[in-house]
Amino acid sequence: MLYRKMPKNGDELSILGFGAMRLPTMSDGSIDEEKATQMVRYAIDNGVNYVDTAWPYHMGQSEPFLARALADGYREKVKLATKMPQWMVKSQADMDNFLNAQLQKLNTYHIDYYLVHSLVGSSWKTIRALGVAEFLDRAKADGRIINAGFSYHGSGEDFKDVVDGYDWDFCQIQYNFLDQNIQAGTKGLEYAASRGVGIVIMEPLRGGNLADPVPSDVINIWNEAEIKRSPVEWALRWVWNHPEVIVVLSGMSESYHVEENLKVAEEGFANSLTYEEFNLIERAADKYRELMKINCTGCRYCMPCPQAVDIPACFETYNNLFMFGGKDRLMMMYAAKLGGILRGAERNFASQCVQCGQCLDACPQSLPIPNLLEKVSEEFEGPGLEERMEFAKQLFANNNF
Repeated sequence: MLYRKMPKNGDELSILGFGAMRLPTMSDGSIDEEKATQMVRYAIDNGVNYVDTAWPYHMGQSEPFLARALADGYREKVKLATKMPQWMVKSQADMDNFLNAQLQKLNTYHIDYYLVHSLVGSSWKTIRALGVAEFLDRAKADGRIINAGFSYHGSGEDFKDVVDGYDWDFCQIQYNFLDQNIQAGTKGLEYAASRGVGIVIMEPLRGGNLADPVPSDVINIWNEAEIKRSPVEWALRWVWNHPEVIVVLSGMSESYHVEENLKVAEEGFANSLTYEEFNLIERAADKYRELMKINCTGCRYCMPCPQAVDIPACFETYNNLFMFGGKDRLMMMYAAKLGGILRGAERNFASQCVQCGQCLDACPQSLPIPNLLEKVSEEFEGPGLEERMEFAKQLFANNNF
C-alpha cells in the first residue's frame, strides 16, 4: 500500500480508502455483515487505513455496522470518516445531536475526519448561517472530531466560496477522467490544494460505470495500450496520477473489488502515467462523451433557471442512462437529487420548464434546452415519481437520533 500525507496534520493515509456506501447486501436489502466485515478487515489488514461512511448510507445501517466491523482492535488501525446530514439540520443543537448520535452509533469517542455532507452553493449559505463554523470549532476543541471537512456536489463557481468559507482540513469531491469539468473539477481540486486543503476523491469509477460494462468502442481504445490494464486500473491510476489527491475512496461491494483495488493501489504513484497513456485515457473520455445524447459540458451558463430546473443535472442523468444503463437506479437518483431530497432544497425537475427561452441565449453549445428537457421528463418522470420520492425521503431523511 502506498501512503500520502495530509497537508495540514501530517497524517499518512492510504491512497485507497474504503467507502461504506455500497456494501454487499442480502436479498432483503440488509447488509451482509459476515461478508462485509471480512472485506473491511481484509482491506485494513492489507494497508487501508481510511474508512468512510455517512448517516444515510444503507438506510442508516452503515455506521452501526462499521462499529461492529471495527471491533477487535480494528478501530485503532484506521482513520474513521463520517458526515453531518446538513439537509436535516435546522439549528446548532441539531448539529450536536447528529454528531453525538453518530459517536454512539459508531461506538467511538471521536471522529477522525468529519464532513459536512453533500454541499452545494445554496446549502452552504444555509448551514453557514446556522453557525456551522462555530459548531465545528467547538467539536474540534472538545475532541469529538479531529479534522473538519466537507463533501461537495455543487457547481464549480460555488466551490471556491465553500473552500474560502472556513479553515477546512480536507474536502471530498467527485473526480474521474470523465468528470474533469463537472462540479469542483480540476480547477476546484487545484484551488483547494493551493489552500492547503487535503483532497479525498469520491466516484473515481463514476459509481462503477467506468468499470463494467464498458462500451465496445472504449474497450478498443484500452486494447491499444502497450501495457494492458483493466478499465478499473486505468480509471484509478488516472486519479492517483494527480499529486494533489491524498485518498481515493472506492465503494467496494464484492471481495474481488477489494483484491483488485489493493493490487492497483500498489502502483498508484503520482505523475506515473506516460504522455502516451495520458492521451489514451483522454481518448477514452472523448469516446464516452461521443456516446452522450446531449452535448452538455456542465458549464452552468444556463443557470439559474427562473423555474428552478437544474438543467445540467437533468442532462447529466439523461446522458448516464445512454452511456451506462441502469435505468432503475438512475430513476431513483433523479427523484432524490432533482426532487430536492439530497439537497434539502426545492424541486428541480425537468417538467418545471415553461419554455421561457432564457437558457437558449446563455448556452455556449447552442443546445435546444427546452426540447431536451421534455425528453428528460418523458424518461424519468410520470407514473411512480412520487413513490420514488417518498422512498428516497425514507432513505436519506430518517431523522431519528
